[in-house]
Amino acid sequence: MRNTLYLECYSGISGDMTVGALLDLGADQEVLLKALKSLPLTGWQVEISRVKKSGIDACDFHVILDQENHDHDMEYLYGRHQEEQDHCGHGHIQEEGPIQEHEHQKVHKHSHHLEHNHVHRGMKEIKEIICQGNLSERAKNLALRIFDILAEAESKAHHVPKDEVHFHEVGAVDSIIDITAAAICMDNLDIQEVIVPELWEGRGTVRCQHGILPVPVPAVANIVQAHQLNIRIMEAEGEFVTPTGAAIVAAVKTKDQLPEHFTIQNIGLGAGKRKHFQSGILRAMLIC
Repeated sequence: MRNTLYLECYSGISGDMTVGALLDLGADQEVLLKALKSLPLTGWQVEISRVKKSGIDACDFHVILDQENHDHDMEYLYGRHQEEQDHCGHGHIQEEGPIQEHEHQKVHKHSHHLEHNHVHRGMKEIKEIICQGNLSERAKNLALRIFDILAEAESKAHHVPKDEVHFHEVGAVDSIIDITAAAICMDNLDIQEVIVPELWEGRGTVRCQHGILPVPVPAVANIVQAHQLNIRIMEAEGEFVTPTGAAIVAAVKTKDQLPEHFTIQNIGLGAGKRKHFQSGILRAMLIC
C-alpha cells in the first residue's frame, strides 16, 4: 500500500507549518533532530511545542536564531520594522500573542552555537550544507529540489541567472532548517503520493526587502505558474502562502484530486505563527 498524504491548505502553507503537521502526523522527532544536528550550521535552536490555534491543539515547529524568537517568513515578507508593528497590534497581520502555560507545553528544545542569521547564500553554498548532513539520499534530493524551485522562482522575479541568485532571509539558517526538516519528515513517513487540491491565499500587499509587493508575492506566483498549482484567492487581507510553502508543495505534489472515497489513517496539525481570522493550521492526513 502506498503512503498517501493529503495536505489541506485552507490557511495557506509555510515551511514551519509543514514540519509541524508532519511531526504531528507521526514523523520521528529524534530522527529529525539527529539529522538536523549533522548539518554544518550554527546559531539555531529548534523548539517543538503544543499550541492552541482557534482552540484546536496543534504542533508548533519553531526555529530560533541568536536567542531571538521570530518568524523568518514574517521578516522576509514584512521586514523587521513591520514585524514589531504587528506584534504591537498596529499592523494588519499579527503574530500569535502570549500563550498561557497550559496552552503552550514545551516538548523539546535543541540548540547550537550562534551564527549571524543574515548570511546571503547561493545554491552552491546551500547544496554543500545539505550534502554534508547525515541525511538519506531521498531527503537530501528533496531538500535540494525545494531550494532549486525557489531559485528558479527568484531568478525569474529578479531577471538574473539561477546560479547568480543569492538568497537573503530565504537562504538564512532558519529556512535551511525548515526545508531540510520537511524533507527529512517526508522521507521518515515514507510518503509516496501527495495530494494538494488547492492553495488558499490572501490578497493585498506585503512589505519585503525589495519594497511593497502584491500578494501572492512574485516568488509564489512564479512557483504557482511554473508547477501548475491550483490557487484560490480569499477575501482575507494578508499573505498566507509563503515562498517556502509553495516550493514544498511544488516539489512533493503528485495529484490535485482526492479519490471519491477514502479512509483517514492519521491526522497531523501544524500551527502557523500569524493570527488571521482563519484557524492558522495546516492539516495533513494519511489516507487510503
